[in-house]
Amino acid sequence: MALVSLKARLNTLLAIMYASGTLDKQFRRLRSMEEDGSAPPGFVADAVSLFIRDADRILTDIAGLMKQPVVDVDEVDALVRRLQGSCSSIGAKKLNVSCTYFRRFYEAKCKGCLFALAVLRNEFYDVRNKFQTMMHLEQQIEACSPKLSDNN
Repeated sequence: MALVSLKARLNTLLAIMYASGTLDKQFRRLRSMEEDGSAPPGFVADAVSLFIRDADRILTDIAGLMKQPVVDVDEVDALVRRLQGSCSSIGAKKLNVSCTYFRRFYEAKCKGCLFALAVLRNEFYDVRNKFQTMMHLEQQIEACSPKLSDNN
């Protein structure tokens, strides 16, 4: 029964993430690749882990650049574009939209730029937490799933 409950929780979490626009069809494609065997087991978890690590580092770098007396516009732009590429690759739709808003404020040299960066970071934290919950549920499901023996 625990396995059924865990799978239901995972499905509910994913449904909420899709319905809220947190994720898009690209993430669904990644999951289907793993499910149909065209990607190895753990592919999605590895992709999510890399995304979280890279996005966190990029956001830290952007925040550091924004604190400088003279901001390197080209470097900030390159980092935001890299983050957008990562978001597109994993299917993090809301975070990608937040990148677009940040770029608009930044390009306009608007005072709302720091607020837009805070929104961007908060969106990342939300996506990261949901991804971590998803991966934890998947690990629990794997631990509860019957194992196929080599003798069959």
